[in-house]
Amino acid sequence: MRYSFRQLEVFLAAARNENLSRAAERLAMSQSAASGALRDLEQQFDIRLFDRAGKRLKLNELGRALQPQAEALLQQATALERSFDQHAAIGRLKVGATLTIGNSLAVELLAQYLGLYPEARVDLEVANTARIAAQVANFELDLGLIEGELASPDLDVTPWREDELVVFCAPSHPLAGQRQIGDRELVAASWILRESGSGTRQTFDRAMRGLLGQLDIRLELHHTEAIQRAVAAGLGLGCLSRLTLEDAFARGSLLPLEVPERDLRRRFYIILHRQKYLSAGIQRWIELCEAAAG
Repeated sequence: MRYSFRQLEVFLAAARNENLSRAAERLAMSQSAASGALRDLEQQFDIRLFDRAGKRLKLNELGRALQPQAEALLQQATALERSFDQHAAIGRLKVGATLTIGNSLAVELLAQYLGLYPEARVDLEVANTARIAAQVANFELDLGLIEGELASPDLDVTPWREDELVVFCAPSHPLAGQRQIGDRELVAASWILRESGSGTRQTFDRAMRGLLGQLDIRLELHHTEAIQRAVAAGLGLGCLSRLTLEDAFARGSLLPLEVPERDLRRRFYIILHRQKYLSAGIQRWIELCEAAAG
């Protein structure tokens, strides 16, 4: 071969970090060795993979086109090396999950996975849909579990399971005694919502189409627990997944409100990069997800 796996590792680390010093640090190499590996790779094929602006490296069109293939090749090489070494087929797995999924379903999946494969290591990243999708697209995560609709040429987006948002309030809220509420009550209320970029907010905005410009959005918070506390304190109405509210509803600290005129149903999705090599660990995790969806 006219290239080495080490050269590919340097190329990919430089692509992720956009800086050769940080790439070398991640790979436990000297900067001169990393620079030499990248230079030799480009000279070997008479190509340029990056646009250079001072110390910053930015993938050019050719670099972006080759990155997925290089990622997939290294994933397969790593799996083959494990087989040669006769190690366990299940190794490290990097999973991303949005807040609703990460705080409920992903923990259960993690427990099942480690119960089946105690030798495995799982890194769980919890963030909003936009962040998880970006990390999967950049090969920083092996797969993602998201709650927002997504269209990306680089990602396979597979429907996973059904979910539903619920509008809720504190027991002391003026609407607490009403069985159902309509558009008039929705517009008159103050709201505490998730931030833009989250799947929950995407579903809420879609469901409230035609009313959004009239809603009084008092607070936008990044954490579901903070939203529940703000609503419990009487600051307004909230809207979150029923999964995250089950305990609060059971305790009576928060109350659900029926909104029959608005469709708050949605789906959860599994996302993978189209060029991702499906290791044994990824395949087992997906199987657990499918079994949990029932």
